[in-house]
Amino acid sequence: MNVGSGVISVVLVDDHTLFREGLAELIESDTTFHIVAQGSNGADALVLVTEHRPDVLLVDVEMPGPDTQEIVSRLRREHPDTQIIVLSMHDKPSLVQGMLERGAAAYLVKTIARQELIAAMRSVVTSQGDILLAVPRHTVDKPLPDRPLTARELEVLQLTALAMSNAQIGKRLQISEGTVKRHLTTVYAKLHAVSRIDAIRKATTARLIPGITPEQLPNSATWS
Repeated sequence: MNVGSGVISVVLVDDHTLFREGLAELIESDTTFHIVAQGSNGADALVLVTEHRPDVLLVDVEMPGPDTQEIVSRLRREHPDTQIIVLSMHDKPSLVQGMLERGAAAYLVKTIARQELIAAMRSVVTSQGDILLAVPRHTVDKPLPDRPLTARELEVLQLTALAMSNAQIGKRLQISEGTVKRHLTTVYAKLHAVSRIDAIRKATTARLIPGITPEQLPNSATWS
């Protein structure tokens, strides 16, 4: 939605009314931005983006209604010109990973400064394709991949962590053994891993594989 030359249109969705209204005032104190609509739940996000076609959607990670990851996936398919910024109080690596994988342009914790938020909103519009993170140091110190792992890569990685062979993984996922190997090669590159063991340990340390911690991994000899 073009609300004026050089003006960035924004839809803001958060179920905490006081926070949302305060954030709207903060954003519109910069004349670069205009809040075209506000909502309080996942359903609102879907309706308001469809109605207003904003340049940016600012959306909370936890709200009533549809899951935010589902919202991000759907809006990226239906409205690819709207850049999605996820706001959260949580910095769990697997949550960050999931949002970025589904197409969020930025993942920001709510403790960031106003200047960081404004800069991020400008950046996702002017530098489309880049991914922005504003999370605490302890999150980025964990081995998050340079690029998000795809759903299929995560499936292959999870089965690898269960000490399944490439042939077993291929049979389980109904893909060829060669395809499994190609997925693992891509995973190694994204995680900067040098082997199956290295990839699994980095992934579990970063909590990219739900329900598995480094302490629960099979003995390294199992992967040899």
